[in-house]
Order: sequence, then structure tokens, then C-alpha cells
Amino acid sequence: MYHKTLPYRLFSVFNYTLLAIISIGCMLPLYHLLMVSFSDTAPANAGLVTFWPIGFTIDAYAKTFENVNFLTSLWVSVKRTVLGTAMALAVNALAAYALSKDNRVFRGRNVYLWYFVVTMLFNVGLIPGYILILKLGLLNNLLALILPGLVTVYNIILLLNFFRTVPKELEEATFMDGAGFFRSFISIYLPISLPAIATIALFTMVGHWNAYFDGLIYMKGAENLPLASFMQTLIVQGSTTGFDPAVIANMSQRTLRASQIFIGALPILIVYPFLQRFFVKGIVIGAVKE
Repeated sequence: MYHKTLPYRLFSVFNYTLLAIISIGCMLPLYHLLMVSFSDTAPANAGLVTFWPIGFTIDAYAKTFENVNFLTSLWVSVKRTVLGTAMALAVNALAAYALSKDNRVFRGRNVYLWYFVVTMLFNVGLIPGYILILKLGLLNNLLALILPGLVTVYNIILLLNFFRTVPKELEEATFMDGAGFFRSFISIYLPISLPAIATIALFTMVGHWNAYFDGLIYMKGAENLPLASFMQTLIVQGSTTGFDPAVIANMSQRTLRASQIFIGALPILIVYPFLQRFFVKGIVIGAVKE
């Protein structure tokens, strides 16, 4: 009966309207970018493109994919994102599982937990971090983009709190069947915590895919740059690396940049809907039935 009252209906209409406006506001810039990338040179340069392409053409995408450096940077970002996300999930999930135990199971657990928390308060700094990567011989190495951010304390705390909601009776049942902690982690905790892990995986993927500053510092040469760093040199610094000068002269810089930005955003836009369904499940998973 509560859901049929007039105030509740008005409140629902207001919420849905507000969310629709916010969603449209978030999608419009990307949609406009797509329309510019499909437009001809003259209307794009004149700023005439709004919600529909003028002089439809895919030349910007064709020339972008002809850029060898762009494709190389795209492949570097794919490797970085896949490897970095897999390694981060493994390390952070294992750390969170250990820290979710009480002192009776994991002695000194509070000491380790505070050790991790302190790293959230104090950053190593840019110069010491660069010197460390230099001394380790990781310059121009993909690991230089992965290892510094491998352990994320915020993600560990999120998983730690989620692991604590898992009923202890489930783990005790696995112990009675002869399983150990690692088997319990793989068979019990990971399947139940899939929504939390999917959320952290999405955060990590977006972080790796969009990171550009570390690529500019640790990578030398356009062939070693991840896509975000390569696009920063193209769009912000105005570099034309990898493009034929004749192409640059005959095409609009605006359409080329629009196509590159859209291609750079497309992988995350494709992956997100597949992970979003786990967010809804996270509302009810982990509840203990009495």
C-alpha cells in the first residue's frame, strides 16, 4: 500500500526524471564526440556539428588505424590493463583474505593492517619512485606501469570488509572436509565475493586504462607508450607522431582527435555493462539467514 500512495509516486517520478537528466548529461559529450568523428573536415572545423554528423565519413577512423604508433600504444594498454588487473586482484584478494581473520587465526594481524593503512597516509613521492624504478632496471618495461600500483589499500579494505560478512560456518565446513585456507579461499570466498571482486576489477581496469602520467615518466619512445600517454602527446601537446604529413594537411585535427578519444573510451564502455550486473547482486549476497 505504501508504494501506491501519491507522495511516493511523485517522489519516484522526481527521482527517475533527475536520474534521466543526469544520464543524458553524461552521455551527450561522448555522443557529440562520436558525431564529430564521423563528420567532414569543413563542418567539424567550423563547429557546425551538434547531434548529427555533417558530411558523413569514416576517414578519421581509417587514418587513425593506419597509425602504427597508435595501434602499438593500444596493444600496450591492453597488455597493461589485463596483466595489471589480474595481478592486482590476486595480490589484493589474498591480502584481504588473510587480514579478514581475527588474531586467534592470524597472529599479528593488527600490525600488518596498520602497516597497510600507513601507506595510505604517506606517499613515497615522485622522485623516490622514479629512482626506485631506475635502480630496478624497469624503465621502458611494462612492469614499471604495473608494480607501483599493484597493492591498493583501499581495495584491500573493501574486500576485507566483504570477506568478514561470509558466514564462518561455510569455511568451517570446508575444514571438516579436509580443505585448507587456500582451498577455502578459492572454493568459498571467491565465488561468494564475486560482486565485490567485479567492482574492484572495474576500478582497477579503469585506473590502468586511463593512467597517462606514469607512461610519460617511465616509458621512452612512442612505441612504448600506453594509449592514454600517447593520446596525451597527440591531443594536449599537439604531436603528430605516426601520421603522414599529407594526412594532417588534408584532414581536420578535430575529427582525428575525436576518433582517437572515442576509440580510447570504447573498451571500458564495452566491459562496464558486463560487470555492472554484479553490483545489484552485491546488495543481497553475503546475508546470513537466521
